[in-house]
Amino acid sequence: MSTFPPPVVRDLPDPPANLWRIVGPGIVAAGVGLSSGEFILWPYIASQVGLVFLWGALAGAGTQLFLNMEIERYTLATGETAITGFNRVWRHWGLILAVMVYFANLWPGWALSSATLVTYLIGGGSAPAIAVISLVVIGAALTLAPIVYVALERLIFVKVAAVATLAALAVAFAITADTWSALPVSVAAGFGRFPDQLSFALLFSAVAFAGAGGGQNLCQSNWIRDKGFGMGRYLPKLVSPVTGAEEAAPVRVSYVFEPTAGNMARWRRWWRFANLEQTLTFFLVTVITIVLTSMLAHSVLFGQPGLPNGVGFLQIEGDRLKAVVGPWFGTLFWGIGAFSLFGSAMGIIDYTSRLAADVIKSTYLPASRTSESQLYFGLVWGLVAIGCSILLSGLTQPLLLLIISATVGGTMMCLYSVLLIAINRRHLPAPIRVRSYRLGALIWASAVFGVLALLTFWQQISALLGPSARS
Repeated sequence: MSTFPPPVVRDLPDPPANLWRIVGPGIVAAGVGLSSGEFILWPYIASQVGLVFLWGALAGAGTQLFLNMEIERYTLATGETAITGFNRVWRHWGLILAVMVYFANLWPGWALSSATLVTYLIGGGSAPAIAVISLVVIGAALTLAPIVYVALERLIFVKVAAVATLAALAVAFAITADTWSALPVSVAAGFGRFPDQLSFALLFSAVAFAGAGGGQNLCQSNWIRDKGFGMGRYLPKLVSPVTGAEEAAPVRVSYVFEPTAGNMARWRRWWRFANLEQTLTFFLVTVITIVLTSMLAHSVLFGQPGLPNGVGFLQIEGDRLKAVVGPWFGTLFWGIGAFSLFGSAMGIIDYTSRLAADVIKSTYLPASRTSESQLYFGLVWGLVAIGCSILLSGLTQPLLLLIISATVGGTMMCLYSVLLIAINRRHLPAPIRVRSYRLGALIWASAVFGVLALLTFWQQISALLGPSARS
């Protein structure tokens, strides 16, 4: 069991009169998640099998919506992040999860994919060199911004606006009438089925990680705390150790409110807003983006064999869009794709470092003069340095990192789905504990992600060992 002190009883803060002034964490979650899946994986599936599998995006994003809300429930009620709450079950759960997130994100794939699109735009150049410059820019941006969340939120808002612009132009100029006609028919015909033309593991991964996935969902706690949601208003924000002003932080404190009439009225306002914010931003932005990028690929590439399921797919799609719509549209497609993947790389480095800094400070260095912001600074630059070293070494993506990245996400989500049940049933006031269909959603998530982890691990090991593993 943990050695954390018991929570301090304190009234839940009043929500702002205009709650929409603090909208943002759901958009950040969706924006960081708009990366290779939305630009490569789902469009690739649409180019190969049509739109019959888009029901999977709805199922995947819907599952993550419930996960995000149970992560937010704990932080809204306590001011403590979910990953710190896991340490109340066992002191080292947070460390295990933070290490898993760090290993999953060692390979700077999003920065390299962004850099590769830049080479398409400028007609050449070294993608690894451009990616190294990108990583250094990201490290500087995250550690020099006075309030880190504000800088990330502004970048992601611009990214989402850029992707929305691309989607609107695609609707106007590129998505064909045949694709619009195929959408309802294909989705209805394919609902609940996995097309046998593609591997089950690839399709299952697309469902499970539609939107975010892995450690990104856990960081919803940190983002709403920095935004001042619920009890998070009582805790300091993560600031730059160079340009920001540190706030005095209580030592290993979390809060709990008595379920009085006033507190419960405030809770209902916070909970309704949090659910609405996540549904309208994270869920809808994710689903709409996946549907429209899939329809775009379907319009210009459906039925073309031999397409690569990687960043090279975007070069072919961009060239095709230049031919069908005009050179300007293919160039815009690559430019927004490069910016989108750069934003995802920044968000991934942020949430990976946030989770680790939170665990180290709250669990292992609560009385140290080293602040969480200073730990975050070191972890950001550590991740940047590892990424630059991999790129400068000339390595392509190592198979070991592929296996780690592919399996650790599902394992982690299976694990923290169970831990969310434990902390939200054990440490919150009885009237606001998870129950009913939301409890069922967590059990479902644990089963789905557990199967995904086992399936992906087996597939990768089989590929590593070759035919002898299957004989």
